[in-house]
Amino acid sequence: MKRRHKDHEIAPDEIFLDASNVSDFDRSRFEGRLEKPLSHGTFVSLAVVIGILFAILAGRAWDLQVANGTVYAAESAHNSLASETVFAPRGVIVDENGVVLADNAEGPGGSVRRVYHYPSMSQVIGYVSYPKKDANGVYYDTEEKGVTGLEAEYDASLSGMNGELLTETDALGRIRSEGTIIPAQEGKTLRLTLDASLQEPFAKAVADTVRSDGFIAGAGVIMDVHTGAVRALASYPSYDSEVMADGGPANVIASYNTDPGHPFLDHAIGGVYAPGSIVKPFVSSGALTDGIITPSTIIDDTGHISLPDPYHPGKEFVYTGWKALGLLDVEHAIAWSSDIFFYEVGGGYQSQKGLGIDRLDYWYRQFGLGTTTGIGLPGEASGVVPSPAWKQATFGEPWYLGDTYFTAIGQYSMQVTPIQMARATAALVNGGKIFTPTLVYGQTAPYTTVPVNAATFSVVRSGMRLGVTSALSQAIDLPYVQVAAKTGTAQVGAKNQYDNSWVEGFFPYDHPQYAFAVVLERGPNGAGEDAVNAMRELFDALHAANSPYVGGTGIATSTATR
Repeated sequence: MKRRHKDHEIAPDEIFLDASNVSDFDRSRFEGRLEKPLSHGTFVSLAVVIGILFAILAGRAWDLQVANGTVYAAESAHNSLASETVFAPRGVIVDENGVVLADNAEGPGGSVRRVYHYPSMSQVIGYVSYPKKDANGVYYDTEEKGVTGLEAEYDASLSGMNGELLTETDALGRIRSEGTIIPAQEGKTLRLTLDASLQEPFAKAVADTVRSDGFIAGAGVIMDVHTGAVRALASYPSYDSEVMADGGPANVIASYNTDPGHPFLDHAIGGVYAPGSIVKPFVSSGALTDGIITPSTIIDDTGHISLPDPYHPGKEFVYTGWKALGLLDVEHAIAWSSDIFFYEVGGGYQSQKGLGIDRLDYWYRQFGLGTTTGIGLPGEASGVVPSPAWKQATFGEPWYLGDTYFTAIGQYSMQVTPIQMARATAALVNGGKIFTPTLVYGQTAPYTTVPVNAATFSVVRSGMRLGVTSALSQAIDLPYVQVAAKTGTAQVGAKNQYDNSWVEGFFPYDHPQYAFAVVLERGPNGAGEDAVNAMRELFDALHAANSPYVGGTGIATSTATR
């Protein structure tokens, strides 16, 4: 048998190439080269490497999914993107001169906190509720909301809009990156008509008089007679806005709830009180306009009037005044607060014709009594102007002439608020404009007009000035500012054992710019004229501060040396 052997010879056509074709090869594409097959060892090595790689991948998969799958799953849950709320700064509240009344500060742990710089304005500004966390420290309520006062009334513009912060954290809890994807939008600044330089001494004067003279509460309003802008709004006692926003201390909040002065009631807009004699300028305006009296009409105040009792022949109803004042015209009747004069003008007596309850009701309502003013604060009260229909509906009883008499001097069931009386007083000096009071700077206040002529208003104003210079309001007869005012007393309590004290007025007398009304609630009998003391304290404080409100330059003066 022949032995097979390899033929190592190479055919000539594989050796010899046509020299003329060499130059036509593209050597970058390996043309003209001979191929050599891969060896068996190369394939074996490649198979081994691929096998090792698959073994590594299989082992890693086993480790990740089986051996340590639970551990890695828990870690991967933390290796994620987290969204966090970026709280929008609440809008700042400032007074008319830009003095900051309420702004923001950072609280513990980066929380938000509202700062109220003037506790005397707590009733007006109100307070907020903060965002709330659960037991794990996670916010379930991310809104800072206004609860009362202007914080509540203008919550939408003050709140702004929260933003969002995106944080990337790895499986070990390390922050890899963070960035704001929605920027927070700061709330809008709220500029008020209030003036802190007037508000602070005014609130202090009201509080001081309440405490020193034995009243349980007090309130007052000062407004610009030409614009309806409220310059000061005081209510005492009040609460601390920061205490209410923080929700404590609990004992302080508990004391608010037990205080007989009701700190949560804004007495300036929500407190209703019998006005007493402060209605007499408005009754005078109506009586003069209706022709019931003239500026020269004289009525003899003998200290009482009597009417026969139609149900008991021989008996009389006797209506007494606070003092026999003698012969009075309307100016002196206002100055000396004659009850007898206004009994007769209101209800009529003998030959003196009276307005009657229907016209009294008409004039009171023309001056804005018995209805809300629209000041734009929560909780405003409307008060009451009694009428025959009201009495029948309320008590199921008919109306008597004596009811008209008492309504004509601001008694019986009549109730008003300080804000109502301040704007009614402003109408006496601004041509009869009954403004919708405003607390927001730049707002134009709408108004209605009382149908009383300028000459009549002049007579009424003269009577109020006379009350300061020579009658019941002499405590504010001051050399540095001319004031016109009318005081009033209303007896309250089951046995009329307490007095509510009122004063209303305007200043300066020759060129009136500001009207005011102050009430002190439930003081001792005989303290009915004490509200004027609060205004005296205010005027003295303004004078000491060289305030423009009383003719000063606004530049503080001091005799202290350094």
